Amino acid sequence: MISDLVQRNRSYRRFNGAANIARETLVELVDLARRSPSGGNIQPLKFILSCDPTRNNMIFSRLKWAGYLTEWEGPEEGERPSGYIIILGDREVSENFGCDHGIAAQSILLGAIERGLGGCIIGSIKRRALRQALLLPPSCEILLVIALGEPREEVVLEEVAEDDIKYWRDEKGVHHVPKRPLDELIIDG
Repeated sequence: MISDLVQRNRSYRRFNGAANIARETLVELVDLARRSPSGGNIQPLKFILSCDPTRNNMIFSRLKWAGYLTEWEGPEEGERPSGYIIILGDREVSENFGCDHGIAAQSILLGAIERGLGGCIIGSIKRRALRQALLLPPSCEILLVIALGEPREEVVLEEVAEDDIKYWRDEKGVHHVPKRPLDELIIDG
């Protein structure tokens, strides 16, 4: 059921580093993105897949992991993602990527959850360094990186308290994510 998939689709930032992801799984997830809606059906996105530990380490070192957890530099060895999907916008196809990369990322993550995986959409990327390491053609712009793996943390949703939306971790390492109440989001005109 879609509501269950959405509920389980959290931003997981710690993974079981011993659990590998097959390239075929990454291909299947990109196929979900490929079949998702695209503004004007332009389909300007391209994807880079990684499930190789050496390449994963190179990608990992060019990401920033959790803006509100200022003391945390990201997952430790053994808790790092087993795979990545890098979403690119191809300017030879279109100069405007609209919200296609958001739609694609959500489709990928919902597919990952369905397969017992979890992930995190990362927009805080050392783009120039990653571009150079991947030898990207000039027409491709790095839009998002999706880290994927078998989740190794508990993420819970809770109501926003005193308008504080910052996620946080408790003493047991449980990741808390405040969400605004539904009645605050719907405006009746």
